[in-house]
Amino acid sequence: MSTKSVSTSVINRLPRYYRYLGILLNSGVTRISSKELAHQMKVTASQIRQDLNCFGGFGQQGYGYNVEMLHKEIGQILGVDKAIPAILIGAGSLGRSIMGQDDLFQKRGFKLIGAFDKSPKIIGTTLKDWLVVQPADDIVEFCRQHHPRMAVICIPRTEAEKLAETLVSLGIDAFWNFSGYDFTYRFENVSAVNVHLGDSLLTLSYLVNHRDEDEA
Repeated sequence: MSTKSVSTSVINRLPRYYRYLGILLNSGVTRISSKELAHQMKVTASQIRQDLNCFGGFGQQGYGYNVEMLHKEIGQILGVDKAIPAILIGAGSLGRSIMGQDDLFQKRGFKLIGAFDKSPKIIGTTLKDWLVVQPADDIVEFCRQHHPRMAVICIPRTEAEKLAETLVSLGIDAFWNFSGYDFTYRFENVSAVNVHLGDSLLTLSYLVNHRDEDEA
């Protein structure tokens, strides 16, 4: 099957497979069946087999999956061995919290090369002891010189919307987006993962409230 036809739902499950396999690998597990992996991940074995078959399938009948090999293969599919240049726009509390996670970008296929903010209090400060926050007005010139392809957006929705056309025109075609503005609405040839913290909290609210109703 061509990877171009892989559904979004399958793509969204790949990082979870990668994470669980990493845990197994660190625990010394060398092989695992789809049934055992499904039990740990609380999905069905057929779901795992169907998902992996989108990329050729990796198991052996009677043996299961080689954990190290499958972890490596899924990592390559996800592109964790790449170093796509990225910038952070918005170095306030959210941006700094994201930056505070060790090797967040390096282990997931990206290399952070710049950070920007418009607040005089934040400009000139340092993130992770090595990345100096630059003025937002310098984004255009920086992108022309260094050609980042991905941007982490940690600014308000209105500010993101104002900046969107400029960023896309500068060659940024991927967005990890916390702003609430959807870049794909206007620009068809970009990729975006929109992180809505409020939506995830509402999902939890639903689960808690309906669990309480069921128990009652």
